[in-house]
Amino acid sequence: MKKVKRIVSMVLMIGMFSGTALSATEIHWWHAFKGRLGTLLAEQVDQFNAAQSDYKVIQNRKGNYSETLNAGIAAFRAKKHPHILMVFEVGTATMMAAKGAIKPMYKVMSEAGVKFDPDGFIGPVKGYYTTTTGEMLSMPYNSSTPVLWVNRDAFKKAGLNPDMDLSTWQKVGAALDKLKSSGNKCPLTTAWQSWVHLENLSAYHNVAFATKENGFAGMDTELVFNGPVQIKHIQAMGNWAKEGKFIYAGRRNEGGKAFRAGECALYTESSAGYAGIKKNAEFDFEIRHLPYWEGVKGAPQNTIIGGSSLWVLSGHSTKEYRGVAAFLSFLSSPVIQAAWHQNTGYLPVTLVASQKTKKSGFYDSNPGTDIAGIQMTRKTPTSVSKGLRLGSFDQIRGMIDEELESVWSGKKTAKSALNNAVKRGNVLLRRFESSNR
Repeated sequence: MKKVKRIVSMVLMIGMFSGTALSATEIHWWHAFKGRLGTLLAEQVDQFNAAQSDYKVIQNRKGNYSETLNAGIAAFRAKKHPHILMVFEVGTATMMAAKGAIKPMYKVMSEAGVKFDPDGFIGPVKGYYTTTTGEMLSMPYNSSTPVLWVNRDAFKKAGLNPDMDLSTWQKVGAALDKLKSSGNKCPLTTAWQSWVHLENLSAYHNVAFATKENGFAGMDTELVFNGPVQIKHIQAMGNWAKEGKFIYAGRRNEGGKAFRAGECALYTESSAGYAGIKKNAEFDFEIRHLPYWEGVKGAPQNTIIGGSSLWVLSGHSTKEYRGVAAFLSFLSSPVIQAAWHQNTGYLPVTLVASQKTKKSGFYDSNPGTDIAGIQMTRKTPTSVSKGLRLGSFDQIRGMIDEELESVWSGKKTAKSALNNAVKRGNVLLRRFESSNR
């Protein structure tokens, strides 16, 4: 707590606040976290509030990521919006296009007189939320990347060596065969199917998800995730689903419940699954690198981030923005970021937090918790592996989910489903482009 107080005190002393406050200025933050992550988020807010008396942050969960974004948009139109809105990474292009609705982070910090260096954030994270000239638009908060979770006890029960090589999908397929034949009812499940098995699959194999550098180079982009690599992977998973080797549980992270209960042997999910798995799993688990398809040139490249960033909405007072700046500086401080990373499995979004975690010996005592960072930074990102910046992408993901479900149920081939998803998604991209000219 002493460290936290020092952090907040230093922020408030940098020309941000003069005079004595008669009452604390309220700062409202809308977010999407519940469960263990919601508890940890609330603890951060409590720490900030307890360390100073000028500002009071009030956090409020508004549902899942999509619901929180929609709630923020509706509230802004009604002029009843919060100061800070948590927006998942696929909403980045939507927020960038919301002219007049946002107050860019670099302006918030500059006007408040708070020292802020965007170069202090790790490259893959910084690039996602900055302009081409390096100006940070929103503050990276919880950034993650998909990994492979392994139930080592399930492998032993199936007669498999839990230390076996699972680096490629070919080798994972062989393990699934053995798990299924041994009687395992859930050899493989997944969370966030589009994010893991199309968006990250594409980046990891250095193939485009969309033209125009996946949308970074302009809004006149088109989806192209119906290429040979993507079709091969989705068809393989479709075959596994038909054979009972891949069990589909839902579009978000519904599969986590079965994995945490010890029912599933393998689980592709965010590195941030660490918080819940560590708390609830009563079996020996392990974190592995996301598998890749052997034989694809350039693979593995690097995975891309998921999670969210914090956007500051316009229309509030100068005094309130000073409080926002103080709070965002607090959240990005080394002590807070290192603790957040270690407790949740989210990436340490700042270089200092990463170094602090490594120096503390955390990675040595918690093997595998450094894999997410290694995956993200293993190679310099290419034009098609630095991320996605596509308009209406939340709705496009919904279309992708529908088409993938038709593959898992055996109603469509991967080629047919992905072709249809691309066609449907491109219609939305053209509408987004037209409305934001």
